[in-house]
Amino acid sequence: MNSKRRLLQSGFGVFLLGVLAFALFFYFNFKTVEVRGQSMEPTFESGQHVLMSNNYWLVGQIRREDFVIVRVPDTKEALIKRVKGLGGDVIDFMYVPHDWKLSSGEYKVPEGHYYVLGDNRPVSQDSRDYGAFEAKDIEGKVVVLGPEPWIFAVGLAAALLAVSTLMSLGFERSRRKRGVDP
Repeated sequence: MNSKRRLLQSGFGVFLLGVLAFALFFYFNFKTVEVRGQSMEPTFESGQHVLMSNNYWLVGQIRREDFVIVRVPDTKEALIKRVKGLGGDVIDFMYVPHDWKLSSGEYKVPEGHYYVLGDNRPVSQDSRDYGAFEAKDIEGKVVVLGPEPWIFAVGLAAALLAVSTLMSLGFERSRRKRGVDP
């Protein structure tokens, strides 16, 4: 009976450590952001929450058609937009910055910059107004879309904790079979 109790305690301890590790990992790698305004309709509605990360080793590099959170230089305003061009890309003349003269030729996104547009173009303030955004102005990449991104996090946490608990139980049984006293 005593060994079952120790097994239960050690499994629960691993479970709690798993919860703490996941909470810290999530806290330092992800952030929820609320969509405000109509510039991304119909993809995102005002008031909807998305999950974003700026750890590209974890979520992949920014590519065309990704959604990003950009910080407008010299303001505290953050915008959610779709990436339409990367450094070196030529932008369609319909979407060039408003101050770009067509007589200047085609508009190329400068290297190290991103050209972003809102999905609801008539009301969106984006690269047509501000120009291409430097990489340092990108706060992160949206990784989970949907009304409640925390559901994804809870599901992932439950899966990780179940695996860690099963591993702990297997480790404890293996120790007992070998005669190692915990």
